[in-house]
Amino acid sequence: MSGFFTTIPKAKDLQRWTDWTITLGKRGDLHARRQALAFVREKAVVYKLFDELAGRYQSRSGGYTRIVKVGFRRGDASPMCLIELVKDAAAAPKKGKAKPSAVVAAPAAPVAPPAAAPPSEAAAPSTEA
Repeated sequence: MSGFFTTIPKAKDLQRWTDWTITLGKRGDLHARRQALAFVREKAVVYKLFDELAGRYQSRSGGYTRIVKVGFRRGDASPMCLIELVKDAAAAPKKGKAKPSAVVAAPAAPVAPPAAAPPSEAAAPSTEA
């Protein structure tokens, strides 16, 4: 497990800052590195951010962390969650309706005319007279 458990308000605040620092790492210039060092203050973490994580999320435009609700803490019943980095580097699927694909319908089988019904007695000419 690459994440950790915390309360939901703390995780939402951490998610904001984590996404911001990864975006700085994707920029990769000196100014972005200095902005990250002003916040993180550990050179090893900033090095990992700019060299490993930035390349991992280069094709992704946001949403680098995931928050999964796991229940309530014993004792004070505060809502708990798991926060972790998203593993796949593929772009996140867009939410919304999927566009209907162009389906080429096969031509319908020709409809055969109804079979001739046997003549009924009411429709037959009478031979009595």
